[in-house]
Amino acid sequence: MRQTDHAPSYYAATVDRDLHYDPLRGQLRVDVCIVGGGYSGLNTAIELAERGFSVALLEARRIGWGASGRNGGQLIRGVGHDVEQFHPIIGNEGVDELKRMGFEAVDIVRQRIERHTIDCDLRWGYCDLATKPRHLRGFQEDYEDLLRLGYPHRLRQVPAQAMGEIIGSPRYLGGLVDMGSGHLHPLNLALGEAAAAQSLGVRIFENSPVERIEHGPSVRVHTAQGQVQADTLVLACNAYLGKLEPTLTNRILPAGSYIIATEPLPQALSQELLPQNMAVCDQRVALDYFRLSADGRLLFGGACHYSGRDPRDIAAYMRPKMLEVFPQLAHVAIDYQWGGMIGIGANRLPQIGRLHAHPNVFYAQAYAGHGLNATHLAARLLGEAIAGQQSGRFDLFARIPHPAFPGGPLLRSPLLALGMLWYRLKDLL
Repeated sequence: MRQTDHAPSYYAATVDRDLHYDPLRGQLRVDVCIVGGGYSGLNTAIELAERGFSVALLEARRIGWGASGRNGGQLIRGVGHDVEQFHPIIGNEGVDELKRMGFEAVDIVRQRIERHTIDCDLRWGYCDLATKPRHLRGFQEDYEDLLRLGYPHRLRQVPAQAMGEIIGSPRYLGGLVDMGSGHLHPLNLALGEAAAAQSLGVRIFENSPVERIEHGPSVRVHTAQGQVQADTLVLACNAYLGKLEPTLTNRILPAGSYIIATEPLPQALSQELLPQNMAVCDQRVALDYFRLSADGRLLFGGACHYSGRDPRDIAAYMRPKMLEVFPQLAHVAIDYQWGGMIGIGANRLPQIGRLHAHPNVFYAQAYAGHGLNATHLAARLLGEAIAGQQSGRFDLFARIPHPAFPGGPLLRSPLLALGMLWYRLKDLL
């Protein structure tokens, strides 16, 4: 089992490969240095190595240690939340381009898995769940908009009387099925991508936290035992950026998200819960998301915490939420419980750009819980921009401003938690 600082996850217990990389020691010269061994960093390394760049990747702990190896495993189309809010900045064409890139993001994951033969239990099929009539109206708008944009995968609106085909719970008023989205084993995906990056010549170093960055025409990145000199630096740390780059830290808020995994369920019970083995998610601010694992467990997640304090007992906190949806699981054991940090920006759009003060420093962060696909898109855009290809796509993201969270390091989490309480109260209406 891969060890972490958190409770062991189901994913850590079921990896199909256990890769180990040495810490950085001594000096190294490359074209590009990447900080962060999650999806953003790994896929940026792949994109650049495929374009002929020499790349070194530094990970403070283990590959996939953060959200990339802990998330719900839901591979869902789209980037950002409510991208229509950016009409005044990028216009109708820009908003449509963001939406189409949200389709592309899933295709990048699909292609990565196929090209490098990554075994990560990929399964197609996803359903948005409605708990309010306004959610159904939103699904109708989404359906019409996806058709307008030429979405290439099968979509289906599901009325309340047919929801038993999707989920064994009377809680939901309807749904929107998307067969171009799905679910997978996220840690096995990250480890497969690390192996792919290494096969392309990327130098990967684990247990190598960056202590200091020297900016200039050539960047020097210092760890405890080594140094990387590079023409270009990519910061791909997301919620685990810390104080490494203060101008980015104040634009992102780390928030806790939590998952429980049941014991393996009898086939008849798992078929009752999710008859078509789809990933599902409701539309509330404090949303629930869940799916079946390849070995028949229910993986139930949600409960995003903005306060910075984790529950003392994740299973005790999450189990009542699961039973509200599936009371038939009252006597089922919970085998795994874990959590981790996701990165959230004030406007809920991924932050992809470069530092104004240091134009050879690029970054990608703040995926707001939809990072499985958005990270892969960010990596594609970073690769294109660094290589000088199709920079207009990168510039579209870079044009959108990302305000800093108010209150500074001590107050921004409590202030956001208070604000999110308001939205949760609105969910009850």
